[in-house]
Amino acid sequence: MVASLVGFLGDFERAEEAAQEAFAIAAERWPRAGTPSNPRAWLVTTGRNRAIDRIRRERTLAEKTRMLEVPEPAEDEMDDETTIPDERLELVFTCCHPALALDAQVALTLRTLGGLETGEIARAFLVPEQTMAKRLVRARQKIKRAGIPFRVPPPHLLPDRLDAVLAVAYLIFNEGYGGRSQLADEAIRLGRALAELMPDEPEVHALLALMLITDARREARFDDGGIVLLRDQDRSRWNLDEIAAGRAALDRALALGGRGVYALQAAIASLHAEDPQDWPQLVALYAELARRTGSPVVRLNEAAALAEAGDAAAALALVDGLELEQYHYLHATRAELLRRLDRGGEARAAYERALELVHSDAERRFLEQRLAELA
Repeated sequence: MVASLVGFLGDFERAEEAAQEAFAIAAERWPRAGTPSNPRAWLVTTGRNRAIDRIRRERTLAEKTRMLEVPEPAEDEMDDETTIPDERLELVFTCCHPALALDAQVALTLRTLGGLETGEIARAFLVPEQTMAKRLVRARQKIKRAGIPFRVPPPHLLPDRLDAVLAVAYLIFNEGYGGRSQLADEAIRLGRALAELMPDEPEVHALLALMLITDARREARFDDGGIVLLRDQDRSRWNLDEIAAGRAALDRALALGGRGVYALQAAIASLHAEDPQDWPQLVALYAELARRTGSPVVRLNEAAALAEAGDAAAALALVDGLELEQYHYLHATRAELLRRLDRGGEARAAYERALELVHSDAERRFLEQRLAELA
């Protein structure tokens, strides 16, 4: 709905205000008058009308007035299955305009398309919430000042925006995989749409493969609201069709010459789905991924794989060299390594620090359980 209104109004803030007003009116009217036959069409039309009224009241510039002459779509043209994916893809490519810094492109799209709160986006980027809020404001202002068009760019310009678009899809998926399944589904749908739009881009297929193989374990990842580690998951609850589809997408990426970071991550995900897991090979792949990305989070994953391969001491040394003090996974991983090394007091302190930083209820329960077991 916001994507529709952004495309019509050309302004993020007006679109969000119009959407909020439309939902407020619906909350008041629908319980009395009943839900309309096409709720989305009703909401979008109401939002458009409220925005038009606001523009008229404010007596804005002549080009704003001309927007009022755009014919409204018929209700039968506003079908979710055909309109929404295209509009959201347009919005992704709009936000991922090269005139913006890469982190601003990704952050703005996560806020507008993914519906993530500013604090959630800040955690994904490992920066303070206030810093991320300022980045979002600056990005919106720059789009408005520059008059960046709300449309998918011509085919020859798509590759210039691909890195940011892929990062957006992956971060939306990661947020959804933590428990918000609708976001994970949306990211996969976006990945499929990108694969259709850019069928010869190997990293597009690699990202789709990564998301599908990882998502296949979703149902087995939680039990009674708590997290189940990969080694303890009931594999009969894995979606084998999704794993097969993901591996087919990975094969497609490799056939196209894919050797990028998403191809590496998809290969890692595929190895994690095997039984038994080849931990030395996983350590090697994580090390290569860390070398290419320079990411301390990837190094943390490398350390976890190194511990599973049998060298907890070396893994701990690697973890202790990472600058991720505000990242609860660092402390949770460190606690597990200290536990394996029979350093219980230090493990307890690390678990307690992780609990201070964690935001997910499911992960909080898991950490509390591990801490109780330590006692």
